[in-house]
Amino acid sequence: MTILVTGATGNVGAQVIQHLVARGADVRALVRDPSKATLPAEVSVAKGDFLDVESLRAAMSGVSTLFLLNAVAPAEFTQALIALNLARSAGIERIVYLSVLHPDVYVNVPHFAGKFAVERMIEKMGINATILRPAYFMQNDLMIKDVMSDYGAYPMPVGDKGLAMIDVRDIAEIATLEILRREQAAEPLRLDRINLVGPETLTGSEIAAIWSDTLGRQVHYAGTDMQAFENNLKQFMPSWMAYDMRMMGERFLTDGMLPEEGDVERLTTLLGRPLRTYRDFARETIASA
Repeated sequence: MTILVTGATGNVGAQVIQHLVARGADVRALVRDPSKATLPAEVSVAKGDFLDVESLRAAMSGVSTLFLLNAVAPAEFTQALIALNLARSAGIERIVYLSVLHPDVYVNVPHFAGKFAVERMIEKMGINATILRPAYFMQNDLMIKDVMSDYGAYPMPVGDKGLAMIDVRDIAEIATLEILRREQAAEPLRLDRINLVGPETLTGSEIAAIWSDTLGRQVHYAGTDMQAFENNLKQFMPSWMAYDMRMMGERFLTDGMLPEEGDVERLTTLLGRPLRTYRDFARETIASA
C-alpha cells in the first residue's frame, strides 16, 4: 500500500520520506513543482497543490495512509480541511496530522487557532488519526545564528516560562514511527494525540547561556521587545506572517510552551533512545558552520 507525504520538501517532510524509504515503504510525495524536488529515486511524485482539488484527488488515489503537513499560510485552515475531506472520500482511514503544541491555549495566534480547528474536525468527524503536537523547533534558531555570533544576542522571545524545544530530526522520526504503526495495523487505529517536546524546558536566559558556552563568547538574552521582533521578521517574510509569529512569541512570554506529565517518557520509549538536547543542537550547529 502507498503512503502519501505532503510537505514533502520541507524540513520535516523530507526527513520523513528518508525514514520511510529506509524502512522499505511505498512512498508518494505531493509537490508543487517536481522539477525542483530532490527526492529519493524510490519515491513516486505527485504534482499538486492543496487548493487544486483535482490534483489532490489524483494524488490520493490508491493511498492507504496520509501524512498531512501543511505550512503556515493564509489559507492553511482551508487547505487542511480540503485534504481531510478528500482523504475521507478516497477511503483513507490512516492519517497522521502535524499540528502544534497547545493549540487550544494559544487561541489568538492565527496558525495555532487554525490547527486546533482542524483537530476538532478530525475528532468530530471520527477520522482515524494520530495528531502530533510539536513544540517550538530547535532548528528555527538557525535563522538567528549570525545574530548570536556577530552581535552576542539571542533575540527569540522565549521568556522566563520556558519552551520544551524539540529537534526536527526527532519530530520526523516519531512521525515516521506513527505513520508505519497506522499503515501496518490490521484495522484503522483510534484517534490519538502525542505531544512532541524536547527533554528539557529552557528559558531565554538559559538558551543564551548555552550559546555563550558553545560560541565561546558572551551571548545575552534580548527577546522581550516584540515590536522589534516583528519588524525584524518583516524583512524576510510577509507582514501577516510576521504578525502571526509575534502573537506566538507573546504567548511564549506569558504562558511558555510546557510539556505535560509523561510526555518525555512516552517519546523516549517510542524512539528507544533519549531525545536530542538543545546543547547538542547548538554544538552540532557550530561544528557544521
